[in-house]
Amino acid sequence: MNPVLQLFRIGNAVMGTMGLLIGVLIAAGTETLDHWQPVLLAAVAVFAFIGAGNSLNDYIDRDVDKRAHPERPLPSGRITPRQALSLSAVCFGLSFLVSLALPLEATAIVALAIVLMLSYEARLKKGALIGNVEIAVLTGMLFLLGGAVVGMMERTYAIALLAFLAILGREIVKDIEDMEADFDRQTLPKRIGARNAGVIASFAFLAAVVLSPLPYIEGTFGIWYLAIVAFADAMFIYCSIIHFQNPTKGQKVAKYAMLLALVAFLVGGML
Repeated sequence: MNPVLQLFRIGNAVMGTMGLLIGVLIAAGTETLDHWQPVLLAAVAVFAFIGAGNSLNDYIDRDVDKRAHPERPLPSGRITPRQALSLSAVCFGLSFLVSLALPLEATAIVALAIVLMLSYEARLKKGALIGNVEIAVLTGMLFLLGGAVVGMMERTYAIALLAFLAILGREIVKDIEDMEADFDRQTLPKRIGARNAGVIASFAFLAAVVLSPLPYIEGTFGIWYLAIVAFADAMFIYCSIIHFQNPTKGQKVAKYAMLLALVAFLVGGML
């Protein structure tokens, strides 16, 4: 893969953009195409933001990645630390500048997201639960941004909450997986032990499962959403068990479950 695309985590950037578009669909429904210009600008802002955040992450974690992820662009020598930092700064700037053309609520969300990401990378990621919570909040904000772009943010609250819980669980499991490599971070598993951290992760996954019918109950989505999200729920339940024996498998299952949940949200927004 091209090292810049790998640095940006192109898959994550596409998923993030999908989250934004699903937020728009949930909020605007059949009127989505009427808002294509601000939606396109918001997609550029999100893509640039995610590329910036991942570039900054690899810059800061370059020593850790020599052990945990030696295939990444910095530890493999395909991109220099200075190049990664410069790309991050340019992309953060682009994200904010593009957001200025959006409604005020959307601009505020992008600005807050940039502040949160910078604080996370500079300080909070080395803490315990607070770093995981911040990443989960940033993910939930994607859906809120989709609603804000079309002036109907209140319709995305439930989806933002579900995304927050799912991401929180996966981030904790990822920290369990990386316990040995994270020599410079006091993560939640290091503070309270892998099993206790796993219990919190499982609680987050199961809370997302319990709350997943909310969009159907509220009338935001129809029966097709409920049918598809049931499979994602089954995967989250499985993940809440298997990650105790195999964190790597657990976080991968959670990733696939989130992808399926995105499909459920997308179908729910369209039908």
